[in-house]
Amino acid sequence: METLDMTELLLGAYKLADKINESEEVKRYLECQRRLQEDEEAQRIIKEFQQIKDRYEEAKRFGIFHPNYHEAKEAAFRYQKEMRNHATIRAFLKAEEELDSLLHEVSLMIAQAVSDSIKVPANDPEPGVKKARPQCGGGCGS
Repeated sequence: METLDMTELLLGAYKLADKINESEEVKRYLECQRRLQEDEEAQRIIKEFQQIKDRYEEAKRFGIFHPNYHEAKEAAFRYQKEMRNHATIRAFLKAEEELDSLLHEVSLMIAQAVSDSIKVPANDPEPGVKKARPQCGGGCGS
């Protein structure tokens, strides 16, 4: 049995990270992130959403027994939907999702190369909701 050379393993990991950093997904994500940070209206909307979300989180601690629970919950979900309609925010969230998908696919390939029984967690905000996942076919290595 061959011994594992940690230097080779780390070098391979750094090369893989470099390839990922050169990907279109990372470039698009960083560009959308820059635009989001520079968009004053988007920043104002995000700040307002955070305040509404904080009120909802506070009410959620007490659940339906909090006098403003339902009102805070509805306001948070309504504002979240409204926030996602802003073009800059929507573009950033899409780029973030695409990058997350790339990183998940890479993690999955690494895990399956080791063993089929290794579980790879997904960064999915709605884990119980089934969604169509893009199939990886030839283009993932580019």
